[in-house]
Amino acid sequence: MRFVVILIFVGILGSLASALFYLMRDKGTSSKTVNALTVRIGMSVVLFLFLLFSYWMGWIETTGFKS
Repeated sequence: MRFVVILIFVGILGSLASALFYLMRDKGTSSKTVNALTVRIGMSVVLFLFLLFSYWMGWIETTGFKS
Protein backbone atom coordinates (compact mmCIF):
# COMPACT_ATOMS: atom_id res chain seq x y z
CA MET A 1 0.00 0.00 0.00
CA ARG A 2 2.63 2.48 1.08
CA PHE A 3 4.82 1.52 -1.90
CA VAL A 4 2.01 2.31 -4.37
CA VAL A 5 1.35 5.73 -2.85
CA ILE A 6 5.06 6.61 -2.83
CA LEU A 7 5.45 5.40 -6.41
CA ILE A 8 2.56 7.54 -7.65
CA PHE A 9 3.81 10.53 -5.66
CA VAL A 10 7.29 10.19 -7.21
CA GLY A 11 5.62 10.01 -10.62
CA ILE A 12 3.74 13.23 -9.88
CA LEU A 13 6.96 14.98 -8.88
CA GLY A 14 8.73 13.61 -11.96
CA SER A 15 5.99 14.92 -14.22
CA LEU A 16 6.22 18.32 -12.54
CA ALA A 17 9.99 18.39 -13.06
CA SER A 18 9.49 17.37 -16.68
CA ALA A 19 7.05 20.24 -17.19
CA LEU A 20 9.56 22.69 -15.71
CA PHE A 21 12.29 21.34 -17.98
CA TYR A 22 10.13 21.70 -21.11
CA LEU A 23 9.00 25.15 -20.03
CA MET A 24 12.59 26.36 -19.71
CA ARG A 25 13.86 24.58 -22.82
CA ASP A 26 11.07 25.18 -25.36
CA LYS A 27 10.05 28.64 -24.13
CA GLY A 28 6.40 27.76 -24.65
CA THR A 29 6.68 26.91 -28.34
CA SER A 30 5.49 23.31 -27.98
CA SER A 31 2.73 21.57 -26.09
CA LYS A 32 5.08 19.33 -24.09
CA THR A 33 4.66 21.44 -20.96
CA VAL A 34 0.88 21.20 -21.14
CA ASN A 35 1.05 17.45 -21.71
CA ALA A 36 3.35 16.96 -18.70
CA LEU A 37 1.04 19.02 -16.48
CA THR A 38 -1.98 17.08 -17.77
CA VAL A 39 -0.27 13.83 -16.79
CA ARG A 40 0.47 15.30 -13.36
CA ILE A 41 -3.15 16.25 -12.81
CA GLY A 42 -4.31 12.82 -13.95
CA MET A 43 -1.91 11.07 -11.60
CA SER A 44 -3.03 13.31 -8.72
CA VAL A 45 -6.68 12.41 -9.35
CA VAL A 46 -5.80 8.71 -9.54
CA LEU A 47 -3.89 8.95 -6.24
CA PHE A 48 -6.81 10.72 -4.55
CA LEU A 49 -9.32 8.15 -5.82
CA PHE A 50 -7.02 5.29 -4.81
CA LEU A 51 -6.79 6.67 -1.27
CA LEU A 52 -10.57 7.03 -1.07
CA PHE A 53 -11.03 3.48 -2.35
CA SER A 54 -8.44 2.18 0.12
CA TYR A 55 -10.27 3.83 3.00
CA TRP A 56 -13.59 2.44 1.79
CA MET A 57 -12.12 -1.08 1.57
CA GLY A 58 -10.62 -0.77 5.06
CA TRP A 59 -7.00 -1.02 3.91
CA ILE A 60 -6.17 2.27 5.64
CA GLU A 61 -7.66 3.91 8.72
CA THR A 62 -7.88 7.44 9.99
CA THR A 63 -6.04 8.09 13.22
CA GLY A 64 -7.28 11.60 13.93
CA PHE A 65 -5.44 14.22 15.92
CA LYS A 66 -3.71 13.00 19.04
CA SER A 67 -3.80 15.46 21.89
